[in-house]
Formats: sequence, structure tokens, C-alpha cells
Amino acid sequence: MKKNIWVNLGFQAGALLVAMLVTTGILAAAGAPPFQAYWSMLKGAFGSWDSIVTILISWSPLLLTTAGVLITFSAGLWNIGVEGQMGVGAIFTTGMMLLLQDTSLPPALIIILGILAGIIGGALWAALAGALKVFGGVNEIFGGLGLNFVATALTIYLVFGPWARPGVASMSGTKPFERELWLPTLPGTSLSLWALGLSILAIAAVYLLLRGTHFGLRLKAVGKNPKAAFLLGVPTWQYSMFAFLLCGALAGLAGAIQVVGLRHNLLPNISNGYGFLGLLVAMLVNYQALWAAPVAFFFVALNTGSVQLQINYKMDSSFAGVLQSLLVLLVLLGEGARQRFLGTARKAEPSESEIRNKQVK
Repeated sequence: MKKNIWVNLGFQAGALLVAMLVTTGILAAAGAPPFQAYWSMLKGAFGSWDSIVTILISWSPLLLTTAGVLITFSAGLWNIGVEGQMGVGAIFTTGMMLLLQDTSLPPALIIILGILAGIIGGALWAALAGALKVFGGVNEIFGGLGLNFVATALTIYLVFGPWARPGVASMSGTKPFERELWLPTLPGTSLSLWALGLSILAIAAVYLLLRGTHFGLRLKAVGKNPKAAFLLGVPTWQYSMFAFLLCGALAGLAGAIQVVGLRHNLLPNISNGYGFLGLLVAMLVNYQALWAAPVAFFFVALNTGSVQLQINYKMDSSFAGVLQSLLVLLVLLGEGARQRFLGTARKAEPSESEIRNKQVK
């Protein structure tokens, strides 16, 4: 067992080293001194309190989308539609806030109801993707991507149509809510400790769910071998739908937090790519919830620090995305190489007769 752990760490460390070598080569080819560029990124991420606050603000929705994706991955599902689920969550939150903002309800209650509406909206949108998969036979990748486009189109329609600012409609979004309908933030910043706390609680809950509950064990059984799980009495399609619902609820919560905790209105790009970034984080940690929080923090720090490359070396700040993608790709390749050369690939699914024999025993 210890030998396997060290072998796994060796392959992962090798993949990280290769990723750093490749990105160093890219920096050198672009005319940026690699070590100075890395130092600039480090200072850009942690060199000031404002930068740290920016990281923490971005960390919150990324934790939520990553937590949701980990649930569907555990069930063997590629929920690519998490981006759209986050957007629909933001739509439901905005709609609820607009409906209640002129009532006599306490502001705290309006915020809570808005967040709950976002959770429900994300879950319903995910349920649609799940229904297409479970009952319609539509691959969840294609269904999720299609629903992402629908969610984006719906957001744009609302921003430029029924919910447009009085007298003008623009990419700046709907009219901001009154300050009393914002989540409390640290003085002088846009950081909401409530949003951050909810995100940390969510990733902790998913870790406990997948690691220490009967539900999590059954969910993993469905993801590893749905035929065997079904023959052993696990209601597979129900668990697949549960996975979609839980993921959508967390994505909807991320969208709600964007509305009530940061943007304070609905924007066309309210999801800001956090859904797709959550997929990368989940793949990089090999679907282990324990490592999701630090890796997500690293990703948002990389995004924040990479802005310095544009300032200092006239490089596009999207270099962070290049490094993130390389890390994920090479780690996955390293895992494939480990399975190929060490013979640790997953065993073939057992036949029905083998499963029945195990049940009898």
C-alpha cells in the first residue's frame, strides 16, 4: 500500500514538473524571463491585501461549482452543464429579489429567500439535464452544453428585455439592488464572509457525504459499475438524478452568491467561467474532495497573479488558463501512464452471474 502511494505521488510530481517545464518554455518563447514572470505572478497574487481579497472572492463560487461537480463525477456523470446551472441560479435569485424588494419583508429574509430561489433554480436546470440523460438517452455532455447556451440566451434576454435598466439596456446588467439587500462585506472590500463560509461548508459537506455516508458509498457504486450496483439493489437512475440535483443546487448557490454577495445585479456573464474551471479542479484532484479547496485556491491565485504578465510583459492574462489546462492534461496523462505501465487499471465489470454468486455468498 505504501509503495503504491509513493508511486502515485511520483507520477503526479512528474506531471507537475513537466507542466512547469512546458510553461517555462512558453514564457521564454514569448520573450518573458521565466523566473521573473513567475515572481511577478506571485507578487500579483499575494503582494497586497486587495489581491488576497480578490482571490478569496473568486474562491467562493469556484469551491461551490467544484463541490457540485465532484458529486456528479462520483456518480460517473460529466455534468458539463454546471455553468448554465449557475447562471439559472442567478436568474432565479434576481427574480425573487425583484419580486420582494418593494415589500415590507425584512431585508435579511429577502436575501435568504433569494438564495433559496437560486438553489432551486440551479437544481431544476440540472434536473432537466438529468432527465435528458436518464429518460431520453441524451449524453449528459451534449445535453449540458446545449442547456448552457439556453441559459446564456435567457440571461441576455432578461438583461436586455424585461429586466433592463430604466431607459437603457447594456452589458452592465440589470439595475443594482439597494445596499440593504446586499450580503454584509468586510469594510472597504467586496468580500462577504457569509459567502465564503457557505462555500467552505459546502465543500466540507461534500467531502463528508462522499467519504462517510451510505448515500456516498452507493453513489460511488453507481459511478464505478452501474450494472453491478443495480443488481445489488441500488436504484441507479434515482441516484443519477440525485447527483444532478445536488450539483445543480450547489451551482445555483454559487449563482445566488454572485448576485447578492458580489455583483448585486444580474449580468450576462454572471457565471464567469466558474463552472468550467470547477471541472478542471475536480479532474486535477482526481475527484478527491479533500484536495479540492487548496487546488481551487491555487487556480484563482494563478488567475489573479497572471494579470501582472499583461502589465509587465505585454502578455495576455489568459496565460493562467494555459497553465491550468496543461496541469490537468499532464496529470491525466500521468494517471493513464501509471495504469498502462503498472497494470493498475480498473478491472473489467463483473458479469451478472458473478454478481449473483457474490450476493448468495
